[in-house]
Parts: sequence; structure tokens; C-alpha cells
Amino acid sequence: MLKLGFNEATCKENSTVEKDLELCEKYGYDYIELRLDMLKAYFQTHTIGDLQSFFANSHLKPFAFNSIEDINFNTPAQWDKLVDLFKFGCETAQAIGNPYMIVVPTMTQEICTKNEKEVFEDSVEVLNKLADIAEPYGVSCSFEPIGDRRWCCNSVRQALEIVQAVNRKSVGLTVDCINFYMHDKCADVDYIRKIPKDKLFVYHINDCEDLPLGILDHCHRIMPGKGCIPVAEISRAVMDVGYDGPACLELFRPEYWDMDAEQVIQMGAECCAPFLK
Repeated sequence: MLKLGFNEATCKENSTVEKDLELCEKYGYDYIELRLDMLKAYFQTHTIGDLQSFFANSHLKPFAFNSIEDINFNTPAQWDKLVDLFKFGCETAQAIGNPYMIVVPTMTQEICTKNEKEVFEDSVEVLNKLADIAEPYGVSCSFEPIGDRRWCCNSVRQALEIVQAVNRKSVGLTVDCINFYMHDKCADVDYIRKIPKDKLFVYHINDCEDLPLGILDHCHRIMPGKGCIPVAEISRAVMDVGYDGPACLELFRPEYWDMDAEQVIQMGAECCAPFLK
């Protein structure tokens, strides 16, 4: 059975960390994935002690920070900026007991033309460097392939090969429904069952509109059960691996950002419930 999780991208334009924490607690979420940009805003008026106090006195617990993006093929200046944000995330994660940092491959028109060997070698090197930084903080890196071809690592198969080559306990995978669908319309859901239990760190649940690949984008995400992704089948495959953590609702839908955050968070809990067992 899966737990109920919430990713702050779902209400990132109509909410705050404070409001998300309050509403997720109210509607029975078990875990929250906090966004690093929203945490930066939170710390303008709050302390790390405030965050620690909330989690100490709440059912809701932290799970993964989102996200460190564009980790591949960085210039030295880009890498320094990335590491600064990564260290901020690690320090905060250590303080509140947040176990995972989600890390995302690079998306540019130039880099998406790199061949798999180049992407493999760079990803292995970068994930090792990030793990060297994160492990002393007790934080693990969850590598998330993005299904659209614009991202240099865009399949679970490719990401799993990279993670297995890194071969560190602190480096694993994020499986995301729409990213799995955007690669090949879920042609082989059974492939998820090939992921070793100890390498499946994070599961993102969502659905999407029925649009052609190449047109379908992250703004077309929708509540689970409302679209064309075989969410029940993917969730079952994740559970068959042995994963029993949260199914974290992650949406980037402008329509939901225009709604009241409480309405979205309540609706999210109701829509995710059928897929948790």
C-alpha cells in the first residue's frame, strides 16, 4: 500500500510553504515534497526551527526536495551555482530529516542531441559528485528521467542503467507517471518491475490529457484518473517492486494554479486515494 504525498509544484503559483503544510496536514497527506525555490521564500520570514517544530508536531513529514535541475554538461560557473543550491538543500534536509533530493537531467536544444554514451558518462560522473556532497548530510539523490526528448535522459531504462553504474546506496530513481508516458506512451509498464527495490526512491503520481507526443507537455498534467495514463497499472508495478512509500501528487497545471489551493489539495487527496492500494 502506498502513502499519500504532495509535491508543491501542484500549487506553486497559488500557495506558500506555510499554506501547503497546513492544508496537507488538514487533508490527511502523509508526506510533502518541498520545493527549494519556495523554501527560499519561506526562510525570508521563518527559521529552520519553525519548520522543525511543524514536523515534530504533525502527522505530515518531509520526503524529497524538488529539485536540482540541469545537472548534465555544466560549465564551471553553472556547476558552482548548482552546487550552492544543492548544499542549501542538503543542509535544510539534514535539519528536518528530509531523506531525498530529486535531481533532473539537462534540457537544451544542443544537449538533447548528445548520444547515450555521452549522457551515460556525464551522468555517472555528476551523480557521483553530488553523492559525495550529499552523503555526509544523510541525503540521497533520486535521479528523475524526463520523458520528453528535449531532456538528455528521458527513459526509465536509460536512467536505471546510469544509477546501476553509479552503484551507490545513496543514488536511486524517481518514477513519474507522465514522464514514463511521455517517452513511449507506457509501451512497457512491466519494465518498472525490473527496478530493484532499493533503487526506487520516489514515485510521482499524475495523469495527462490525451495529446500526441511532441505536443503533450507538463502543463497538460491532470489529476490521477482524469486522463489517459494507465495510472493504476503503473502504481501496481511500483508496488510490485516493493515500494511502499508515498505516491506524491505532482502537477504543473495552470488551471489548478488559478484555483484556490485548498480546493486543489482536497481534490488531490480524493483523486489519489483509489491508486494507493
